[in-house]
Amino acid sequence: MTQIQSNPIQITERDKRRLEAMIEEIRRNGRREENLNSLTAELERAKVVVSEAIPRNFVTMGSLVSIIDQESSERLQYRLVYPDQADSKTNRISVLSPIGAGMLGYQIGDEFEWPVPSGVRRFVIAKVDYQPEAANPYRI
Repeated sequence: MTQIQSNPIQITERDKRRLEAMIEEIRRNGRREENLNSLTAELERAKVVVSEAIPRNFVTMGSLVSIIDQESSERLQYRLVYPDQADSKTNRISVLSPIGAGMLGYQIGDEFEWPVPSGVRRFVIAKVDYQPEAANPYRI
């Protein structure tokens, strides 16, 4: 993955723990996932924060996110989910998909790019429409 932003992504302790367990499980079962190494690299460079302290404008697991395709100006909305919850009909995108792995941990205004079979797609995080941590009534 080529990254445009030089700032480290931010990820919650809970998301990092769950994603690392998912990655370990996938590797243990011998499944081949194209974006596993990229996701692992993103987790390694991430700034880890407690769930209650992550800013509301960051993309976490379960977030509903509006992104803009820089080439077409098309606005897309996805909910970032684990692979077993992915469903293209309801725009639930897996964190193991190129776009899903690419948006994790970024904030509104950040740009990211991801290689796809047809070349490289560039996106900007336009809005975090819903973030589970921000919806928590016990948030710090």
